[in-house]
Amino acid sequence: MSVSSIGEIAWVLGIVAWYFIRRPYERRAKRVRVVSHRRSRSEIVGLGAALLGLAIIPGFYVATGIPEAADYPARAWAVAIGALTFLLAMWVFRRTHKELGRNWSITLEIRDKHELIRGGPYALVRHPMYTSFMLMGVGQAFLLSNWVAGLAGLIGFAVLFLLRVDEEERMMLEMFGSQYRDYMERTKRIIPYIY
Repeated sequence: MSVSSIGEIAWVLGIVAWYFIRRPYERRAKRVRVVSHRRSRSEIVGLGAALLGLAIIPGFYVATGIPEAADYPARAWAVAIGALTFLLAMWVFRRTHKELGRNWSITLEIRDKHELIRGGPYALVRHPMYTSFMLMGVGQAFLLSNWVAGLAGLIGFAVLFLLRVDEEERMMLEMFGSQYRDYMERTKRIIPYIY
């Protein structure tokens, strides 16, 4: 089995893990009443970009090998780094969902009896879900030895983050006021101690 095939298999396993982590929370969330939401065109574009970059483009590449012209030689060390990074992403992703519990939603929503979560990964960063997507993008870049499919995840993540995070923080400030402002002063956005 080639190194590039191992990277592709690791990416597929990571996406399968992503689905199985998210699915039960998605089902539970449908049972909790939404009090307010911030669904917008920019949020739809951001979510679409993330889906395109982290799933559709790399999935198409893994299934077809297209665009073959953007391939480069796979390296075992890169696949190892990619697999470890993707594994870390899934750990953060799972922890984030577990901490959010009934507060989780795929879109910008405030749910009935919404609470400000500050435990687990939220003790270090305000948006660990975005941290997990960033780590997925980095892992994908190392796992898939193709300039287009490999980098698509980081681009998709960046579009989602830039279009959504400010609106999300405004929503939380409106909901939690000074409590969220204090939390913002103690934490970074997505990279502990840095940003």
